[in-house]
Amino acid sequence: MDDPAQLTQYGKILLFGIVGTILVAFTFFLSKLIAPNKPNPLKNSTYECGEESRGSAWVQFNPRFYIVALVFLIFELELIFIFPWSVIFGQEKFVYSDVRWAIFALTEMAVFIGMLIIGLVYIWRKGDLVWLKPNTKKLRSPANIPAAAYEAINTKKYEVIDYKSSLDLEKSKVEQRARKVPSSFKPRFKKGGGNG
Repeated sequence: MDDPAQLTQYGKILLFGIVGTILVAFTFFLSKLIAPNKPNPLKNSTYECGEESRGSAWVQFNPRFYIVALVFLIFELELIFIFPWSVIFGQEKFVYSDVRWAIFALTEMAVFIGMLIIGLVYIWRKGDLVWLKPNTKKLRSPANIPAAAYEAINTKKYEVIDYKSSLDLEKSKVEQRARKVPSSFKPRFKKGGGNG
């Protein structure tokens, strides 16, 4: 070290870190000092773009989507493994330098692709890649209910009730019940002449 006044390279990095930390702390302090703090329910709510969501986000998905996605990932990874092999195997100097190496590399890739094809055939034979709706069998009950009764239920027109009006109706029923319920606590005061 010729000049002790010079900073080392690590000292410069440390200086940048200290100055950066001071600047960030200063801007936070300045924003707390200047910005008004007036929280309200709209500001405190989580931000979601678009329309307000209704209902539950827990939606049932067909499990076949997952199986198809897994098969896609497997064959996508197969391409990732095949690409470097094909680039190296495509160079003539490696193939002609040792024929045994070329036969070994070709056999190795054939076994790898064969295992993946066996897995694909297994999934295909199992029926996991069939997207047609399976034929369902109608189960017969041992009860002797006439077919006309089923037809009467199926052909009957049902009135669809508005969801909001049914909620208002339920709320009014709850309020009426709450008003009608008498209080269970009735204080009793004794009248009487005290001796004192």
